Amino acid sequence: MIAVVQRAARARVLVDEAVVGEIGHGLVVLLGVADGDDSTDAKFIAGKLTRLRIFSDDDGLMNLPVSDVVGELLVISQFTLLGDARKGNRPSFTKAAKPELAEKLYKEVVGELRQAGNKVETGKFGAMMEVELVNDGP
Repeated sequence: MIAVVQRAARARVLVDEAVVGEIGHGLVVLLGVADGDDSTDAKFIAGKLTRLRIFSDDDGLMNLPVSDVVGELLVISQFTLLGDARKGNRPSFTKAAKPELAEKLYKEVVGELRQAGNKVETGKFGAMMEVELVNDGP
C-alpha cells in the first residue's frame, strides 16, 4: 500500500458535483492498494495513520497524532499512486491491485481507522472524484 498523507485545514471530495466526504482540521489520505497487499497491510497502514505524529504540540514541535488534536481523516482511494512511468510517457498500472481486492482493503483501512476512534470520511471507490484541499503546514 502507498499513502500520501497531507495535513489539512479542511477538505472535501465531490462526485458528480455532490459532496460525498468532508472534513475540517485533520488529514487527507490518498490510498493506493498494490497487487499482493492483504489485511496485514491494511492494519499496518491504519495504525500508522492513527499514530503518525505530524501535528504541532504547545512547543511547536510535530509531536501529536490526529486523535490528540481532535482531527478528522478524509481517505480517498487512488490507484494512480501505483503508476510506473519509468519507461515511456504512459504510466503502467500493473502493480495496482484489481478493483475487487483494492476496494476490500480500502474499506478495511477505513474500518480500522474508525475502530481506533477516528472520525473518517471517504470518497467513492472507483468514481471520478474532485478533491478540494486547504493545506495546513509546510
